[in-house]
Amino acid sequence: MAKGLIWATAEDMARNRSRVLSLYRHVLRTLNSPHLPLNLAERLAKKAAVRAIFMVGSEERSIHNIDDLMDAADHALSILRKGEIPKHIQ
Repeated sequence: MAKGLIWATAEDMARNRSRVLSLYRHVLRTLNSPHLPLNLAERLAKKAAVRAIFMVGSEERSIHNIDDLMDAADHALSILRKGEIPKHIQ
């Protein structure tokens, strides 16, 4: 995301689209893991929270905030893979 100075351009958004979609899919898939101590209702609630976070994040136009959101998603994914639930989706 080097083209826009502070605000993301359409080119910046298009360049990161595949990474964001990949993160979104991986987080949702990882929530289905049998290693997480969640029942069906809790899984559905967590997935709804993830969808809401990504929906709000899709409206973000600041390059720095977008980078922070993707870093947070990467961190949440690593925590989920350990069999724990991140605090920000509880």
